[in-house]
Amino acid sequence: MGAAEGALAARGQQHICGSAVVHPLPSPLAANPQQDLGSTAAEVERRLMQAGIALTFGGEPTYVPEQPEGAEWSVAADGPTKLTYAKALARELEQRVWPGSTLLYCPGKRYDGEVNPRWALRLITGADGSPVVAWPQADGQPRPVLPCEGAEALLAAIGAALGCALQPLELRDPLQLEQRVWAAPLCFEEQWQAAAWPLAEEHRVLLGAPGPAGLRLPLQHFPEGVLRQVLTLELNASGWTLFLPPLARQPLERLLQVIASASAPWCQPELSGVLPLDIEGAWQVLGLTADPGVLEVNLPVCSTWADYADWMEALELAGQAVGLRSWKQNGAQVDGSGGGNHLLWGGPSLASNPFFHRPAWLVGILRYWQHHPCLAYLFSGNSVGPASQAPRPDEGSAAWLDLELAHQVLEQLPPGDQRVAISETLRHLHADKSGNTHRSEISLDKFWNPAWTAGCQGLIEFRALETMPHQQWSTSVALLWRALAVHLLNPGCRPQALRPWGNSLHDRAMLPSQLWADLETVLAELAADDLPLEAELFRPIWHWRFPSLLQWQDGKGAELEIRRALEPWPLLCDTPVEGGSTSRFVDSSLRRFELIANPAFRRHYRLDLQGRPLPLGSGTDQPLAVRYRLEQLYPCLHPCIPAQVPLLLDLQPSEEHRDGPLACWQLDHESTGFVPVTEAAARVRPKEQALPWRAAGEHGCTVDLRL
Repeated sequence: MGAAEGALAARGQQHICGSAVVHPLPSPLAANPQQDLGSTAAEVERRLMQAGIALTFGGEPTYVPEQPEGAEWSVAADGPTKLTYAKALARELEQRVWPGSTLLYCPGKRYDGEVNPRWALRLITGADGSPVVAWPQADGQPRPVLPCEGAEALLAAIGAALGCALQPLELRDPLQLEQRVWAAPLCFEEQWQAAAWPLAEEHRVLLGAPGPAGLRLPLQHFPEGVLRQVLTLELNASGWTLFLPPLARQPLERLLQVIASASAPWCQPELSGVLPLDIEGAWQVLGLTADPGVLEVNLPVCSTWADYADWMEALELAGQAVGLRSWKQNGAQVDGSGGGNHLLWGGPSLASNPFFHRPAWLVGILRYWQHHPCLAYLFSGNSVGPASQAPRPDEGSAAWLDLELAHQVLEQLPPGDQRVAISETLRHLHADKSGNTHRSEISLDKFWNPAWTAGCQGLIEFRALETMPHQQWSTSVALLWRALAVHLLNPGCRPQALRPWGNSLHDRAMLPSQLWADLETVLAELAADDLPLEAELFRPIWHWRFPSLLQWQDGKGAELEIRRALEPWPLLCDTPVEGGSTSRFVDSSLRRFELIANPAFRRHYRLDLQGRPLPLGSGTDQPLAVRYRLEQLYPCLHPCIPAQVPLLLDLQPSEEHRDGPLACWQLDHESTGFVPVTEAAARVRPKEQALPWRAAGEHGCTVDLRL
């Protein structure tokens, strides 16, 4: 799809237009004012405890290198440098936060069109922060790599400690002929069991796909009646790796302890395998996964907002140490990482999940988010609306009536554990127009879906959140989310029905001025509930998300500001791509900006765009926006309509007798904004008064230049 443009960075110059001054814009990375959030956070936790609710936090911030190069840092999930960065970040976090923790390379999700599963690093430690395994190598003393002649002795020592004699088989690696590989069948069924693997010489070869040897074994020739669980040892000049057989948590911990003891003379091995699901909550787990264009971090379960804030700060510092950050420098622009920063709500265990017994609370949350577009659009990326990765429920596949019915039914459920009813009622409604339950502003595909391996975790995922340049911004948004959860514990604060937005959702409600007004309404309700969050905490985010393209004033009280606005890019038909799969494209050539004029400006001035008057109006505060085509993309919607830049904007007095504009500006691209142009440089204007522009649709706020 066409590249989504990020927020505009500061422009330090001043433009003088007659007596008017275009003020320099504040940098989006300027230090934002910080309210002391401790008192509000403490009140949030006090009320949760008073209600007997343990509401946990999860997060998925994303990072990129300081110099992101290659497809892996733009569109592809993996590439030559991403795993190296992930390992460096994991080791830095181990040293800073979890000393002695254990790092495991795991196979991740596999997507259509991708040959292999994506990788996922898992950093694990005990629930109390103490190491799961005491690695002797943690003393920092240098140790040599395990020598080839010591490989079978090491495997024998592991087997002896487990009470079973391992029978390793040596295999060849067709991708790295110098690498030595041994495979030893090992499983646990009430006790440890080893087995022989009688394999013909011609079959003792790993599969040709890249990845750990444990995922490339010729298991099609494995003996019948034996569990396909194998301990695999890889050895080369640079290091050694153990692929662990798939085991439950307690046997896996025992195997790791044995490996740590047996490997004491050598450098610590790299570990790979499949991490078991920890239902008892005995571990804390941090994940690092390959995602298109970014490195995604899956935070451990956070019990409080303070825990979440600590992790976000630790990630920012650790990322700086290894050359990763949450933003991109795009010329003069500062963009986000390009990835999400999703928040997840759940409980410390399934038995104490806060939503299973409170469906009415969940309904109140869903309705409240539907009432306030700022929660879907203000903190998200540039791609919003039905074709985005996080469409609202009223932008997705669900009919309005079905949403209303679902909420009414859930509110009337009898007391008790209603996890199945909640999931089966909502998960078919919280989906995009194709039925994808993951692409939803509030996703329930990890709530209680037995059809999916990871679908029964009791999690609610808020996906309309993007990683932003400052971790303080993200932690402020996280506290806003948590404060709203507490606020809506009171049934009197919950909306009683959905709000019928109609066309205004994608017209008026997406404009910067309206999103800010909506956020102020939300913050006022929290303040009235003694959960204050200052609006100035979020003002820098608003400036960054909706950069100013022009600021003008006449010194007599008239003011005009033009800001970039959101535009819901339309979805195009599936397009075949290399590899035989299809891809979803959106037409990102469309752009929109809002003209914010105070009453004095509306009384004394008018604006002409491309020689035609814009309908600002002198006696109304109706917002006004302009939609235009910035560039010609392929594929795109309406390919016969050309790009419409440059745009010429004339400032005219409200009186008709003046000859010529007071000032004129030209927009060539959002990165430069509206810049002053001289009369000689301006295009020839029509001699006769042109018809005014009309908003697209009845009661609409947006002038569409394509019409």
